[in-house]
Amino acid sequence: MPDLIGRDFTAEVPNAKYVGDISYLRVGGGKFCCLATVIDLCSRRLAGWAIADHIRVELVTDALAAAERTRGSLAGAVMHTDHAAQ
Repeated sequence: MPDLIGRDFTAEVPNAKYVGDISYLRVGGGKFCCLATVIDLCSRRLAGWAIADHIRVELVTDALAAAERTRGSLAGAVMHTDHAAQ
């Protein structure tokens, strides 16, 4: 996929550019949870997130759905990630 934001991690208006990633959280007993985030590049605020015991595509779509519920719509916004399989 092309880099639609051209490595410009700023935004003039909210709800235009988002970044996301998945992090592993140690929860004890040698176990981990996975946290997917969606961050607005204008405000630098967390717009959506999801946590699960897996790294399947549903983790990412749940985080995007949470951001959509928070922001009302993601129509026209660009989402930038590290292009992992999810």
